[in-house]
Amino acid sequence: MAEEGSAGVRSVQLAIDVLEAVAFSEEELGVTQIAERLHVTKGSVHRHLHTLVERGYLAQNPSTSRYRIGPRSRLLTRIAPETDLVALAEEPMRALRDAVGHTVVLSEMTPRGALVVAKMTGTSSIEIGVRSGSELPFHATAQGKVMLAFAPKPFQERVLSQRLETLTEKTVTSRVQMEKDLIEIARHGYCSAPEEAMLGISAVAAPVFDDRDACIASLALVGSIQFLPSTPKAGEIAALIERARQVSSRLGHGERVRTTKKTALR
Repeated sequence: MAEEGSAGVRSVQLAIDVLEAVAFSEEELGVTQIAERLHVTKGSVHRHLHTLVERGYLAQNPSTSRYRIGPRSRLLTRIAPETDLVALAEEPMRALRDAVGHTVVLSEMTPRGALVVAKMTGTSSIEIGVRSGSELPFHATAQGKVMLAFAPKPFQERVLSQRLETLTEKTVTSRVQMEKDLIEIARHGYCSAPEEAMLGISAVAAPVFDDRDACIASLALVGSIQFLPSTPKAGEIAALIERARQVSSRLGHGERVRTTKKTALR
């Protein structure tokens, strides 16, 4: 019975992986492409594709036999009751990009890392950024570490108790050092992670809070280490923190404090 349950969980996971592979792709994908990206057989992918198309979550292009997002998936995004983080962050992101010139990335917190949900490409002739739908590790990215720094202690413990993978020679993999870093990040209100996820690429991120004062996302500047150095410019950090605060305010962060103060003055 336990083996059957485990097999069922793996099947559900693969179905979600197939759906996400198509949804986050910038082009329609064929069976072979999906199988290669997920490192599974074409047969297993095809079975899930058939079900997802039948249920309307994916659609198949009759001319190319490739797959794209379906009508039921689009419907879910329209009726989702949660606040549209991407829409609320669009104006502050654009203002930040125009002010500093770097690519601006918005990531939302998931149990496994920082999920990139939107980006605005910088003004440089060389485009540097990350693809929407990418899930960045907590320990090796500015986006992930700033979320982890403001996360509840039990959540931090769960992440830090796992093996921290080395992505570059500058990735921090020591739990003791990571704990020290998280304290400093929480104290300063931002995180810089130069070349920790990929050599040559730097990022600096600030937290975004919701109406319950929980860190649910991050706003980040991403660029070449040449133009976004290990020690970011003070003006760029200030601009980043201010725009992250604007997004937080639009999500209702601080409303309860303001309401309490008004009530106390009456």
